[in-house]
Amino acid sequence: MNSSSTPFSTLIRTASHEQHGQAHDSTFMSELLGGRLGVDAYTRYTEQLWFVYRALEEGGRELVGDPVAGPFLRPELVRVAALERDLAHLRGPEWRESVTALPATEEYTARITECARTWPGGYVAHHYTRYLGDLSGGQVLRSKAEQTWGFARKGDGVRFYVFEDIGNPAAFKRGYRELLDGVLADDLEKQRIIAECKRAFALNIAVFVALGEEFRISA
Repeated sequence: MNSSSTPFSTLIRTASHEQHGQAHDSTFMSELLGGRLGVDAYTRYTEQLWFVYRALEEGGRELVGDPVAGPFLRPELVRVAALERDLAHLRGPEWRESVTALPATEEYTARITECARTWPGGYVAHHYTRYLGDLSGGQVLRSKAEQTWGFARKGDGVRFYVFEDIGNPAAFKRGYRELLDGVLADDLEKQRIIAECKRAFALNIAVFVALGEEFRISA
């Protein structure tokens, strides 16, 4: 495949396709989507997301004017406030006193923060991996959570998955891919971004593995 003639959005999606499947098919996510885990596992996962998105969005604030990462920082995507509403619903008003990041989550957030501070292209890799995934596959988990644990449709407990300011997700994703195709990066830098995208998936999968250990279902 000739990288100079293939759109970058296609290259990055193709390169991470296998890991995307691994993340979706991880034991923890399979058990969660299958309704075999309790709301406590869903809550613990939501906690980890809060740490991840706080790193993404705090890091993003430093990159608003950056020519590489800046165009991707769309206010419609911001998730931290929605996660905080979900956690208040799931764990009560004092939730901040009890949430903890798993070691795998700490490693993940540290890498996001490092990229935000030192390498805008790497930050884009993490931004793409998370936000486009949530706009797509995240909707499956939202629907399952509503069915399994009785959350109000698109209400407290699943607000993280509700992008209220994106009226047409398909069109938004097309626009995002156009941004990727036009990213200010030469072919070598694009390969580095793709490698970082794979690393982001690996870090995400490590969080699923850790959650799977914590909520292991006995055979």
